[in-house]
Amino acid sequence: MDNSSVGKKSIGYWSVVAMGVGGMVGGGIFAVLGLAVQLAKGGTPIAFAIAGCIALVTAYSYAKLSVTYPSQGGTVEFLNQGFGAGLTAGGLNVLLWVSYVIMLSLYAYAFGSYGAVFFPAAAQLLWKHVLISGIIILLTGLNLLNAKVVGESEEWIVGFKITILILFILAGLWSTNLHSLQPSTWAQPFQLIAGGMIIFVAYEGFELIANAAGEMRNPSKTIPKAYFTAVGFVIVLYVLISAVTLGNLPIKQIVVAQDYALAAAAKPFLGSFGYTLITIAALLSTASAINATLYGASRVSYIIAKSGELPEVLEKKVWHQPLEGLFITSGLTLFVANFFDLSSLSTMGSAGFLLIFAAVNYTNYKLSKKTQSRKVISLIGMLLCLAALSILIWQRVNAAPSEIWVLIIMLGLSFAIETVYRRVTGRTIKPHFNK
Repeated sequence: MDNSSVGKKSIGYWSVVAMGVGGMVGGGIFAVLGLAVQLAKGGTPIAFAIAGCIALVTAYSYAKLSVTYPSQGGTVEFLNQGFGAGLTAGGLNVLLWVSYVIMLSLYAYAFGSYGAVFFPAAAQLLWKHVLISGIIILLTGLNLLNAKVVGESEEWIVGFKITILILFILAGLWSTNLHSLQPSTWAQPFQLIAGGMIIFVAYEGFELIANAAGEMRNPSKTIPKAYFTAVGFVIVLYVLISAVTLGNLPIKQIVVAQDYALAAAAKPFLGSFGYTLITIAALLSTASAINATLYGASRVSYIIAKSGELPEVLEKKVWHQPLEGLFITSGLTLFVANFFDLSSLSTMGSAGFLLIFAAVNYTNYKLSKKTQSRKVISLIGMLLCLAALSILIWQRVNAAPSEIWVLIIMLGLSFAIETVYRRVTGRTIKPHFNK
């Protein structure tokens, strides 16, 4: 092994774990906790655990594929390997990019909701949208000029928000009322599971580990351990956070403060200081998540374009930045974040990633000999993702039928873009690794 290759593969185990944890605890828990409580009620910790188990099983496929196909393309490369040069891979890759836009919108929505609490109640709605738009525009400019400014502080921000959340758990456990967590307070089983699926977006960030697979030291050992450590830690974190929230604040109050539930839950045992501290942590966390996701989504669009699914204009780079992808991603995020509510964003994001994760599990099942995997685990992962998606759709059909039409449009648009573009240009997918 030469020294140059050692130098290039410079990311160690704990750095990779931090990357996965940072991706999952970016803004999801701040955004969807109130929604989870509204749906699952006292069973919210169970809902988070169920969603986490699906993420954990899917992490097995990601780990095996990351070792076999280490690439900056991550999920894009996996889908290309599993589905070849056909319409399916192209449509799923476009859906992945659209799902990133939904995640950006969810984080921006959470940033605006938490930031608006510092303004008078009568003006909060206005300031919410001002903050939503402002943070997207600001971080688009930051990515345009120098993405390293926030990137270099990312580890500090991750450490800060995890510290604050652990403080929230430790302080809140002493005053947690266990009666609010008893089975009699839970939603009906099907509703509880559906709640876990709607807030599944809180776990999607673990797939960011795949994008760094090519730069890890000793990947065959580091990558699987990193995936399971990151997802396992976040499951425990989310279960404890939701338990403390329910044990310190009545469900009705959590639902009223749905958009900024975590800050409201901190007030009973940490006072105004805790309320402000959690709010600041939420603002920092969601801002860093927007920056990281914006950076990643613009590059996902670039990688997809290079593979052949999006227009070649998205391949252009100026100052080593994929500007067209950045501007289109930011423009769509501005629209979606300002015109869709929290429930719609969470439903679209969760559905998108459940479908993509089902496809990744299928890919590992199909390529199990090459990835040296146990087919049954990936098969279970695929079936769990599809079952979860079915439950999510069934629940929203009954609770909010309009969201299903939005979801159908999102899925249809992804495959329509791919179909039209293929017919117009004749370009096909070019996987990075030969099969």
